[in-house]
Amino acid sequence: MATSKPGPVQISSRNPIPLSASQESQVRELYYKRVREYCTDEIRDFAACAMNRTFSATWVCRQQRLAMKNCMKSHATQEEQDAAREEWFATMDDRRKEREAKEVRKKEQEKFQREWWGRPPLPEDDEAHTTTEGKR
Repeated sequence: MATSKPGPVQISSRNPIPLSASQESQVRELYYKRVREYCTDEIRDFAACAMNRTFSATWVCRQQRLAMKNCMKSHATQEEQDAAREEWFATMDDRRKEREAKEVRKKEQEKFQREWWGRPPLPEDDEAHTTTEGKR
Protein backbone atom coordinates (compact mmCIF):
# COMPACT_ATOMS: atom_id res chain seq x y z
CA MET A 1 0.00 0.00 0.00
CA ALA A 2 1.48 3.34 -1.04
CA THR A 3 1.22 6.25 1.33
CA SER A 4 1.63 9.77 0.15
CA LYS A 5 3.84 12.15 2.10
CA PRO A 6 2.33 15.45 3.08
CA GLY A 7 3.87 18.41 1.25
CA PRO A 8 5.94 21.07 2.97
CA VAL A 9 4.07 23.45 5.21
CA GLN A 10 3.50 26.80 3.55
CA ILE A 11 4.44 29.78 5.70
CA SER A 12 2.84 33.09 4.80
CA SER A 13 5.91 35.16 5.63
CA ARG A 14 9.22 34.79 3.84
CA ASN A 15 10.97 35.46 7.16
CA PRO A 16 9.49 33.00 9.64
CA ILE A 17 12.04 33.76 12.38
CA PRO A 18 10.17 34.62 15.58
CA LEU A 19 10.98 38.02 17.03
CA SER A 20 10.51 39.48 20.48
CA ALA A 21 7.68 41.91 21.13
CA SER A 22 9.98 44.94 20.95
CA GLN A 23 11.52 43.70 17.71
CA GLU A 24 8.05 43.12 16.24
CA SER A 25 7.09 46.66 17.20
CA GLN A 26 10.21 47.96 15.41
CA VAL A 27 9.22 46.00 12.30
CA ARG A 28 5.66 47.33 12.60
CA GLU A 29 6.90 50.93 12.87
CA LEU A 30 9.06 50.40 9.79
CA TYR A 31 6.03 48.95 7.98
CA TYR A 32 3.84 51.92 8.92
CA LYS A 33 6.57 54.32 7.85
CA ARG A 34 6.82 52.64 4.46
CA VAL A 35 3.04 52.80 3.94
CA ARG A 36 2.96 56.46 4.97
CA GLU A 37 5.73 57.20 2.47
CA TYR A 38 3.56 55.84 -0.35
CA CYS A 39 0.60 57.98 0.70
CA THR A 40 2.40 61.22 1.55
CA ASP A 41 0.31 63.37 -0.82
CA GLU A 42 -3.02 62.02 0.40
CA ILE A 43 -2.00 62.44 4.04
CA ARG A 44 -0.85 66.00 3.34
CA ASP A 45 -4.14 66.84 1.60
CA PHE A 46 -6.20 65.49 4.50
CA ALA A 47 -4.07 67.28 7.08
CA ALA A 48 -4.40 70.58 5.18
CA CYS A 49 -8.17 70.18 5.03
CA ALA A 50 -8.50 69.18 8.69
CA MET A 51 -6.34 72.07 9.90
CA ASN A 52 -8.23 74.36 12.33
CA ARG A 53 -11.28 72.09 12.31
CA THR A 54 -12.60 69.92 15.08
CA PHE A 55 -15.45 67.46 14.60
CA SER A 56 -16.52 69.16 11.35
CA ALA A 57 -13.46 67.66 9.64
CA THR A 58 -15.36 64.36 9.54
CA TRP A 59 -17.77 65.50 6.85
CA VAL A 60 -15.95 68.53 5.39
CA CYS A 61 -12.81 66.51 4.59
CA ARG A 62 -14.61 63.28 3.68
CA GLN A 63 -13.08 63.06 0.17
CA GLN A 64 -9.53 63.58 1.41
CA ARG A 65 -10.05 61.15 4.29
CA LEU A 66 -11.40 58.44 1.99
CA ALA A 67 -8.57 59.00 -0.51
CA MET A 68 -6.01 58.69 2.31
CA LYS A 69 -7.72 55.61 3.74
CA ASN A 70 -7.93 53.88 0.33
CA CYS A 71 -4.29 54.64 -0.41
CA MET A 72 -3.17 53.23 2.92
CA LYS A 73 -5.35 50.14 2.52
CA SER A 74 -3.99 49.48 -0.96
CA HIS A 75 -0.38 49.65 0.26
CA ALA A 76 -0.88 47.87 3.59
CA THR A 77 -0.31 44.35 2.29
CA GLN A 78 1.45 41.22 3.49
CA GLU A 79 4.14 41.83 0.85
CA GLU A 80 4.81 45.24 2.38
CA GLN A 81 5.04 43.68 5.84
CA ASP A 82 7.52 41.13 4.48
CA ALA A 83 9.53 43.91 2.83
CA ALA A 84 9.61 45.82 6.14
CA ARG A 85 10.75 42.69 7.97
CA GLU A 86 13.48 42.08 5.38
CA GLU A 87 14.62 45.69 5.71
CA TRP A 88 14.70 45.27 9.50
CA PHE A 89 16.90 42.18 9.17
CA ALA A 90 19.12 43.95 6.62
CA THR A 91 19.75 46.84 9.01
CA MET A 92 20.30 44.62 12.05
CA ASP A 93 24.10 44.97 11.87
CA ASP A 94 23.84 48.75 11.55
CA ARG A 95 21.69 48.95 14.67
CA ARG A 96 24.12 46.70 16.57
CA LYS A 97 27.07 48.90 15.56
CA GLU A 98 25.11 51.98 16.57
CA ARG A 99 24.36 50.47 19.99
CA GLU A 100 28.02 49.55 20.48
CA ALA A 101 29.16 53.05 19.51
CA LYS A 102 26.60 54.52 21.90
CA GLU A 103 27.91 52.31 24.71
CA VAL A 104 31.50 53.41 23.99
CA ARG A 105 30.44 57.08 24.05
CA LYS A 106 28.60 56.49 27.31
CA LYS A 107 31.69 54.96 28.92
CA GLU A 108 33.90 57.79 27.65
CA GLN A 109 31.50 60.37 29.06
CA GLU A 110 31.35 58.58 32.40
CA LYS A 111 35.15 58.42 32.52
CA PHE A 112 35.37 62.11 31.69
CA GLN A 113 32.83 62.98 34.40
CA ARG A 114 34.74 60.93 36.99
CA GLU A 115 38.03 62.63 36.03
CA TRP A 116 36.40 66.05 36.03
CA TRP A 117 34.94 65.69 39.50
CA GLY A 118 37.97 63.89 40.91
CA ARG A 119 36.18 60.61 41.59
CA PRO A 120 38.05 57.32 41.46
CA PRO A 121 37.78 55.40 38.19
CA LEU A 122 35.46 52.43 37.98
CA PRO A 123 37.10 49.00 38.07
CA GLU A 124 37.29 47.45 34.62
CA ASP A 125 36.56 43.89 35.70
CA ASP A 126 34.01 42.77 38.27
CA GLU A 127 36.05 39.72 39.30
CA ALA A 128 38.56 41.83 41.22
CA HIS A 129 35.83 43.00 43.59
CA THR A 130 34.23 39.73 44.57
CA THR A 131 33.68 39.26 48.27
CA THR A 132 35.32 36.46 50.20
CA GLU A 133 32.69 36.17 52.92
CA GLY A 134 31.81 32.58 51.98
CA LYS A 135 35.44 31.37 52.28
CA ARG A 136 35.81 31.20 56.07
